[in-house]
Amino acid sequence: MITQLRQTYNAAFSEEKYNEFVAGIHTDWPNQLEFRVAETPVFVPKSLKNKLIEACESFVDVIVGSEFKNQTQPAIPADQNVPNENNHSSFLAIDFAICKDAQGELVPQLIELQGFPSVFGFQSYVTEKFRNYFPIPADFSNYFSGVRTQAEYIAKLKEVIVGNENPENVILLEIYPEQQKTRIDFAVTDAFLGVKAVCYTKIKKRGRELFYEKDGREIQVKRIYNRLIFDDLGNFPDLQTEFNLTDDVDVTWVGHPNWFFRISKYTLPFLKSPYVPDTRFLSEYGGQFPADLENYVLKPLFSFAGSGVKIHVSLEDLSSVADPENWILQRKVAYEPIIQALDGLVKCEIRMLYVWEDNAPRPQLLTSLSRLSRGEMIGVRFNKDFTWVGGSTCFYEPD
Repeated sequence: MITQLRQTYNAAFSEEKYNEFVAGIHTDWPNQLEFRVAETPVFVPKSLKNKLIEACESFVDVIVGSEFKNQTQPAIPADQNVPNENNHSSFLAIDFAICKDAQGELVPQLIELQGFPSVFGFQSYVTEKFRNYFPIPADFSNYFSGVRTQAEYIAKLKEVIVGNENPENVILLEIYPEQQKTRIDFAVTDAFLGVKAVCYTKIKKRGRELFYEKDGREIQVKRIYNRLIFDDLGNFPDLQTEFNLTDDVDVTWVGHPNWFFRISKYTLPFLKSPYVPDTRFLSEYGGQFPADLENYVLKPLFSFAGSGVKIHVSLEDLSSVADPENWILQRKVAYEPIIQALDGLVKCEIRMLYVWEDNAPRPQLLTSLSRLSRGEMIGVRFNKDFTWVGGSTCFYEPD
């Protein structure tokens, strides 16, 4: 997106250097990387950076509003309501398609937002890895809010995730973490913070207290950095555990499960902004749907990683939905192919990542990630056998 930097980067690029870069990740984290890392970062100009921040902060204004918790209470399924919810989410992840407006200017368009953590550990690691292998200007950064170095970034993550506890009393909670595609992030998080990934099935419960085993010792869990969602548990209907997510237990949630539902696709219809494509609950239409359905996408509220999304919508699809209050119809956005690869142009999505300390009035923008695509959608299954696609990072032009 910044022509001179793109030309410099591409001129220095080679398949050998890229393969060396990926091999370096595998060397650092053997058997951990299971998703594709793209050949390039995204160089974001000041004008687009400022629009991304403006859009995010306008959404934060809604989330911190006095009515937000009342508005989003119906988002939490009754049988998945977890006790001891805190006052606000610990994390925000806000996804934007990068598009062009009628004047040809780059603009972000909101795709989705989540009150749930993303790959905070791996993202910092891979950003620094790009610097080690490719020409990145020293004054371009992937950090925000006054954070300048990786050490400062890690310190901020520690404040949010570990708080005042001993790191061994803090766990990253997942189901079978060693099988997750994002497990490299769990390994980096452990290296950065000393917080280990613990499987849901390994948690011991005595009264209201939780424990896990480490090096033959039983250790009490005082804080849970939550990476587990109910959707995943649905894949294991016969799971036997001592601890259920909905139990009333004596822990502090960092990323309370209820916020996964509150700040989600459910939130989109409440956001009115030039950066938000028209989005409504399907139930709002009363059966009178737009005539140009080819310009809309149908999304279930309670799904993750794109499951259940219909990008070619028919009247039959809409009429067959039994619970329209749990679906949204969102106007499609046109991703602009703006990243110049060696063999053509590539589309880009940027995820802005916020952390929110326990008593802070607002969340704090900390970093971002990007995903590059040549397919119909951003996800992996739409980009098989392509190059210059996959997960990446952003470097932002300084003010």
